[in-house]
Amino acid sequence: MRYLIKLCSLLLAIMLVGCVSKTRPTETNAGVACDTLRYAKGFTVRTLDNGVRLVDVMDPQEWQRMVGDSLDADEESMPVSYHFALVPKGDAADVPEGYVRVEVPVERTLVMTMLQLADFTALDAHDVVKGITGTKNLFNADIRQRINDGRMVKIGMEGNFDTELILAAQPEVIFISPFKRGGYDAIKETGVTLIPHLGYKELTPLGQAEWVKFVGLFIGKEYEADSVFNGIEQRYNALKLKVDSLQLTDRPTVFSGEMHGGNWYAVGGKNTLAQIFRDAGARYVIDSDDTGGVHIEFEQMYALAANADYWRILNSFDGDFSYEALKASEPRNELFKAFREHRVIYCNMKQTPYYEKSPVMPDVVLSDLVAVFHPELMPSDYEPTFYTLLR
Repeated sequence: MRYLIKLCSLLLAIMLVGCVSKTRPTETNAGVACDTLRYAKGFTVRTLDNGVRLVDVMDPQEWQRMVGDSLDADEESMPVSYHFALVPKGDAADVPEGYVRVEVPVERTLVMTMLQLADFTALDAHDVVKGITGTKNLFNADIRQRINDGRMVKIGMEGNFDTELILAAQPEVIFISPFKRGGYDAIKETGVTLIPHLGYKELTPLGQAEWVKFVGLFIGKEYEADSVFNGIEQRYNALKLKVDSLQLTDRPTVFSGEMHGGNWYAVGGKNTLAQIFRDAGARYVIDSDDTGGVHIEFEQMYALAANADYWRILNSFDGDFSYEALKASEPRNELFKAFREHRVIYCNMKQTPYYEKSPVMPDVVLSDLVAVFHPELMPSDYEPTFYTLLR
């Protein structure tokens, strides 16, 4: 019996040692987090001997451009732009030169985007959020109630922030998107530490979703974030494995976007959306190295997508969107095969909390798309959450 106890103790010790990683803290207030960053390219985490966690943040697209598909890339070669040292509140531990000291857990913050807010929602952490930029297309009843009773404030939009409201909210840090429209000069003058959240620049759906761990680090919910993400990852990869098992030689083709202001707005071939199309067993018609949105002329899109099997559209249409409305917005739309055969994959942001939930629900987005491209893989009574075939 004593031998068995010793053996079990040894195995437990080995398991705990295996949890230690240079990219993950070894302990949290909720237990041991046995996890590493597997998809996100925009931040890394290291834990010093004194318990201080160093968080380095960089543009994930720039990082991807630098290393490409190299398997030899390491942290030292990352184009790091921001450095934070997370120190438990009340701890006088020293932090390395060049790192901004942040006492954690953060209990008051502001967020700038729905993607950031989605992470707090996934972690059941609305209490930490004291302000947001706006409520357009916001469905969450709890957040709306907090706005109504003053527990959250609307601080204005990027480029036109209300600094008085920001200061009144007394944030310890503010989560920002530094490579978007900007307008952060006024916020910088408040002296509040700005934390760049670059999840929107990740190039894979799981990479974007893994930023829930980034938020968890700052608000003392790292263990919960690991649990949330592990569920997302398992569900996503399980369905992707089913798609891969089809061994498709002839994938359905899909294009995306609409005409606006004389140009067609679509996403590039390296965008997260393009990746989720591929994971769902389809081929995206734009095969480019562009990671963001691209503006192209109608004729160019028609040349690429005239015979595509499906057409994905995400918009904020007033009322019920229809093929008639799609034709009315641009008469030439009826020329596409996907229009003629009624194969438009549609999501209306006025009716569905797409940006509010999808960043931490890529597994659900994938399920919706697989239900369209390969319905044989989904239950016969599957109910889509975001995307449906427009009837």
